[in-house]
Amino acid sequence: MAVRHLSSGVGTGGQKPALVAVAATLVCVIAAMALLWPDTQPRSLPTGDQQVSGTITALATAGCQATGMGGAMKEPCGRADVKLNAGPQAGYSVSTTVPGGPGAPVVKVGEDVVLLYTPSNPEELRYQVIDHERGLQLWLILAALALAIVAFGRLRGLTAIAGLGITFGVLLLFVIPAILSGRPPLLVAIVGSIGIALTVLYLTHGVSRSTTVAVAGTVTSLTLTGVLAYVAVGATRLSGVADETSANLGTLYGVNMQGLLLAGILIGSLGVLDDVTVTQAVTVQELAEANPSYGFRQLYAAATRVGRAHIASVINTIILAYAGASLPLLVLITALNQPVGQVLSDQLVATELVRSAVGTIGLIAAVPLTTALAAWWGIRQPGRGAALAAAASGGAPVASVGGGVAGSRDRASLLDSEAVTSVKEKVKSALASVQR
Repeated sequence: MAVRHLSSGVGTGGQKPALVAVAATLVCVIAAMALLWPDTQPRSLPTGDQQVSGTITALATAGCQATGMGGAMKEPCGRADVKLNAGPQAGYSVSTTVPGGPGAPVVKVGEDVVLLYTPSNPEELRYQVIDHERGLQLWLILAALALAIVAFGRLRGLTAIAGLGITFGVLLLFVIPAILSGRPPLLVAIVGSIGIALTVLYLTHGVSRSTTVAVAGTVTSLTLTGVLAYVAVGATRLSGVADETSANLGTLYGVNMQGLLLAGILIGSLGVLDDVTVTQAVTVQELAEANPSYGFRQLYAAATRVGRAHIASVINTIILAYAGASLPLLVLITALNQPVGQVLSDQLVATELVRSAVGTIGLIAAVPLTTALAAWWGIRQPGRGAALAAAASGGAPVASVGGGVAGSRDRASLLDSEAVTSVKEKVKSALASVQR
């Protein structure tokens, strides 16, 4: 007996009402972005300092002691002649001290450098070399990354790059300028994150049932993460001012640093949340289409086992990422040999602990939330009743995974997750149970 394939297309079942809800959410996000849109002219830094580029034309370091890594000076010593490529004196040459000390750039003749121009200083101290000019190198690295993504992902790689462009566009054109203009950082982050999730997930994974479920799971988990972050930051009395950079930002721009901390937690969680929610949504859909006899409990239980394996690896990834980013801090803490309680209660360490803990809890919550929503929708797929009747009467099991372009997109999104092996094993097990 011929068996009707279970489609994952756009117009099936409850997909239309769900897309209407998503469209309504997108309209609300656009309206909120319009209300929170930053001022045309953001507040300028209340200082005359500016960065300019230049090229080293001559060095005089006779008698200077180079003891740092790569030949860095132990302290500022010698003179460097620099031809200015930008700034109020572009085209002229200036003489400045060769930088020294920890982290000081090691400069050579012919290299492009970045200088800090301070008009209020005496003339011989107005220009100071602070860093290397590395724009060309960065563009080459980014081009290599884009080529690697497209070479492996092909069309999916192009959509991923487009999604990345949208993400950076929202952050650079809306989130950061709005915060600098005095808008509430947490509210700006919520609106920006939901906007990114709505556009990027559909662009990257296509308009399908599983993507809609993933969007709903991502938005719900983001909301929960925001609530947890608000409670945790308030309970631990974190100010958001953990270092000199944050202190300067709060002083010079008047930014609400506690709100900025909450915004950072929310945006940082978004990148991992979409991976987990897409994986769970596609896993449930694969199982539901491979074995239409599965009810809500069976779909939820099978997909949750995949989610546990995925979460275990993702949590380790998150902790290692935070540890790598905070490695200098960890080394300093170890060198100071302070009591553990005193170290953990420090503003800087406590901020990272709260950030990682809240993000991980939100990530864990995304698994049952998205799985339950996907399972509830999975048992309501159109054609499921006909396929179930065909299987009961001895017909061929439903082995196809979705139909048309949307189905192929859902299959391809399995390759985007770290749990692809576990997903395949679960689907094979479901098929075997039907054949027996």
